Amino acid sequence: MSDTRLKLPKATYRIQFRSGFTLRSAIDLIPYLSELGISHLYASPLLLAMFGSTHGYDVFDFEQLDPDLGTEEDLIELAKTLHKNHMGLVLDIVPNHMGIGGSQNRWWWDVLKNGKESKFAPYFDIDWKSPDPRLHGKILAPVLGDRYETVLAKGEIRLDYEEEELILRYHEHTFPINPNSIKIKEDTIYTINTEPEALDKLIQKQNYRLTFYQHGPTELNYRRFFNIITLAGVRVEDPNVFKEAHAPIIHWTEQGLIDGLRVDHPDGLRDPEQYLRRLHEVAPDAWIVVEKILEPGEELPVTWPVDGTTGYDFMNRAQGVLIDPDSEEILTKFYAEFTGEPTDYEAIVLEKKRFILQDMLCAEVGRLIDLLIPITARHWRYRDFARDELREALIELVSCFSVYRTYARANTHYITEADVAYIVEATKLAKKHRPDLGSEPFEFIASLLLLNLPGDLEHDFVMRFQQLTGPAMAKSVEDTAFYCYNRFVALNEVGGNPSHFGCSVEEFHKTSQQAFANWPNSMLGSSTHDTKRSEDVRSRLLLLSEIPEKWSETVQRWSKMNEKYRHQQFPDRNAEYLYYQTLVGAWPISFDRLYNYMDKAVCESKQYTSWAQRNPEYDDALREFIKNTFNDGEFIADLENFVQSLVIPGYINSLSQTLLKLTTPGIPDIYQGTELWDHSLVDPDNRRVVDFALRRSLLDELKTISIEDICRRYPEGLPKLWLIRQTLALRFLHPQIFDSNGFYEPLYPQGSQEKHVMAFSRGGSVVIVIPRLIMGLQTEFTQPESWKDTSISLPAGQWRNQLTDEVLADDVVSVSDLFKRFPMALLVREN
Repeated sequence: MSDTRLKLPKATYRIQFRSGFTLRSAIDLIPYLSELGISHLYASPLLLAMFGSTHGYDVFDFEQLDPDLGTEEDLIELAKTLHKNHMGLVLDIVPNHMGIGGSQNRWWWDVLKNGKESKFAPYFDIDWKSPDPRLHGKILAPVLGDRYETVLAKGEIRLDYEEEELILRYHEHTFPINPNSIKIKEDTIYTINTEPEALDKLIQKQNYRLTFYQHGPTELNYRRFFNIITLAGVRVEDPNVFKEAHAPIIHWTEQGLIDGLRVDHPDGLRDPEQYLRRLHEVAPDAWIVVEKILEPGEELPVTWPVDGTTGYDFMNRAQGVLIDPDSEEILTKFYAEFTGEPTDYEAIVLEKKRFILQDMLCAEVGRLIDLLIPITARHWRYRDFARDELREALIELVSCFSVYRTYARANTHYITEADVAYIVEATKLAKKHRPDLGSEPFEFIASLLLLNLPGDLEHDFVMRFQQLTGPAMAKSVEDTAFYCYNRFVALNEVGGNPSHFGCSVEEFHKTSQQAFANWPNSMLGSSTHDTKRSEDVRSRLLLLSEIPEKWSETVQRWSKMNEKYRHQQFPDRNAEYLYYQTLVGAWPISFDRLYNYMDKAVCESKQYTSWAQRNPEYDDALREFIKNTFNDGEFIADLENFVQSLVIPGYINSLSQTLLKLTTPGIPDIYQGTELWDHSLVDPDNRRVVDFALRRSLLDELKTISIEDICRRYPEGLPKLWLIRQTLALRFLHPQIFDSNGFYEPLYPQGSQEKHVMAFSRGGSVVIVIPRLIMGLQTEFTQPESWKDTSISLPAGQWRNQLTDEVLADDVVSVSDLFKRFPMALLVREN
């Protein structure tokens, strides 16, 4: 996309709107954000979401603003206030799915009521032609706590009235009655409710099938978001559905209220590029970024009319350059010895993918097999494949994909070289892993994916296959493997690959130059609502890569101290190791926050307990372990002593990461509250209330205190706030240095400590110098002797440090001088 648009952001600030933080609350925040240097408020989804939603991703009405967040007038007032402050608004949108619980979603309610005849039936991705006669022409509703006949016999399903409409009620679940299925008389409701056979007869006339919730993963016949049955896939590939699903967004954009759009989960769409082109047509001047996870070596499709990703790729590079790669072998060996867990990450991912596809996404696999069977009948070479044979081959092939998805379009015979390579690679691996199936079923499916077999059914299979590989990857990696493979959990981050132990300085420079050339306006993130740990938790944990022996010894000591609190080997060592890393990264932390995190982690890992099948013995043992260790004064004292040595170095790591985000090619984003130190864990912990009054007060203080006072107040977060304020002020004063004209050029420190420094310039007019691997310095970071003879050669001219106001006239400057008053440097050429 062109960057000639007037409202292209310089920096965004992400706000999680909810009933306790409304559009009016955001209006009050604008003066603070403006003074901080933010150009655009970046809002979480604002459309009407499920009752009580704290995130907005379960939108159930695409046509109206959520009244819990405010009114249309509030939104207009917010936009006006932003514009008065020379700011704009970026909105997060959710095109892939809708929340469908109860009668809140009128589109879905109408489909349940009228079935295939509903106006809204084509809006959802529903398979009305299930081979199961009980489901043919119906929607599966897996909400019952027991088998249908048991629930019905107990009288738990009842006919009732709600808002003058006849409904079926099962506890908190309600379903509409097909108006053609019953004629009401005065005693009809009472009679039906007292006669299970009569009630069953009525239920069978409905456009849905009520069933045991455990049948959902195997029998569900509508596309959903991942494995969540209350989020149904929407067919935005249909132009009419697109128009209705985006009506307010189009209206707000045309009114000038919205300047940018963040597209949630585009990989779930049938044809992401087609969707993005339509979005660009209705919002041609908007800054558009996509929540796309790129695997190592993968590139964002250059044909997409977007400005880039939401920054997961940058986040993992930025923290990767702060990791000491020399510790990988030591940490891997210790992890294996302490936990007894496997250390081959790729093998773990493969195992988890197979499990997810066989269990949680079984219905989606079944739907693809239902397509494959008639396809085989059309091609004599493949006619004799058995259903189970195809199912096993399909699961293995999906499991072997190294990326979230490919983007072939069978109707136009469009497929890229990259997509071909991924398909060929996955097919080769699948054959290797499952020689018992022979090569033929894999070659058959690959022929379809490579668009060598034309036809409508074939086309449909390709498009649906591509919609499955993303959820398979996300559920197996982000929501399972990341909680199983705990070797070094700072790496277990969205968009990252824990088997890639860090990022070299050369690699960081190279990818930054590529970003400048290809995606100069991509978003740069370091904490988001989706990250497993905040940037500051990870910044502290990264230090463990510099002290692997000390860390290993410490964990062994803690484990011996706490052995008495384990109950019959529970919790397992893997969870215990995750517990210690979490304590170190997030300390100080309350018991409730820590326990809630660990409970989520062990459920997501699905090793000893899970959300679907809780293990009370394990769950109780985990809670008691955490409670007892929390109350053990000796352990807590040892923990605090260890953490204390990491606090300041962790802050410095965070500052380095922040300065990279604010100055490398792209648009920096600050997640709410992280302008000060923030040690949040995975959601919902990272959606806690932010103390903005404190942040306003501290920002005001920065106007009157010295850089020395700022650095003395590390625990309050003043250095981070100062760094953000000063760097964003520079971006505002000299936008050309950081836009598509501000080329990225590596600089190379010289001297005995050169590996502990990284530097680069933007546009030849700004030089950035950050410390790295600071635990490896022989003396304390702030001491001049730490840096010895290490120096940086600057281009000729006079330079001013934006962070200390010092003027540098020499072409060669020592790192000790640069870091004497503030632990990094932001130099601006003055002539």
